[in-house]
Amino acid sequence: MLKIENIAKQYANHKALDNVSFTVEKGSIFGLLGPNGAGKTSLIRIINQITAPDEGAIYINDERLNSSHIGKIGYLPEERGLYKKMEIGEQMIYLARLKGLSRKDALQRCNYWFEKMEMQSWWKKKVEDLSKGMQQKVQFVATVIHQPELIILDEPFSGFDPINAEIIKNEILELNKQGATIIFSTHRMESVEELCDSIALINKAHKILDGRLKDIKNSYRNNTFSIEYIGGEINIQSSDLFDVIKKYQTQETQQIILKLKDKIEINDALHYLLPLVKIHQLTEVVPTINEIFIQQVQGINSYA
Repeated sequence: MLKIENIAKQYANHKALDNVSFTVEKGSIFGLLGPNGAGKTSLIRIINQITAPDEGAIYINDERLNSSHIGKIGYLPEERGLYKKMEIGEQMIYLARLKGLSRKDALQRCNYWFEKMEMQSWWKKKVEDLSKGMQQKVQFVATVIHQPELIILDEPFSGFDPINAEIIKNEILELNKQGATIIFSTHRMESVEELCDSIALINKAHKILDGRLKDIKNSYRNNTFSIEYIGGEINIQSSDLFDVIKKYQTQETQQIILKLKDKIEINDALHYLLPLVKIHQLTEVVPTINEIFIQQVQGINSYA
């Protein structure tokens, strides 16, 4: 669907993007991640043709990005851009027509989304009369009203209470189910875990990681396990089989995080532990995307 090829962008003395490349598969939900100032928004603005790259190219469906693609993209910027004194119904029709819809089709799509998002009573209201969360709903509708093939969402959950965040999350999933390719940039790593098929991580203008989420998480597995057990009188220490990373204790059980040493299998560790304690639960500790993010950006690894 979208191919980013060797994109570079310089603003005066600031290098915003440096030879960034990755591919977004058609029909996927793709997370564009990175700390503040990493270059994510610069890349999003280039995809939306707000600015142009200094080097490199972008392709949509194997066509080099051009003005004809504008109507195929829906963009929800982090800095929301509604007209505060314009009536919401009129504004939605206006924005839909800018994306190529006839007035009849724009009205039909507005009626559909206003009912779907429980916004029927907002038609004559002005944006400045709405709460921040209500404004976010309006902006989301403006982003998707023309049924774009590619939807780019920059911090889409910002300003929403948990109920409305769940509504928007479900709409994102539904739009994806209907065939839309979705890119979203967010600091909410739990949303990335829940929604994304693939990700790219940008830091200091460089892409430092990309791929399918499942494959990335599997590549960070490091033979670390959590074991919950009963046997309070037993103080399990590091051994020739494993290193004990952390210990926890509750009223009923104890828990250890252990990392197997080279060439040691979990069955070897269990064979050692079973005569000593009663094991209630064994879980492999697979790093979360948040832990991977921190490790890549700051060089921190909790279980290294």
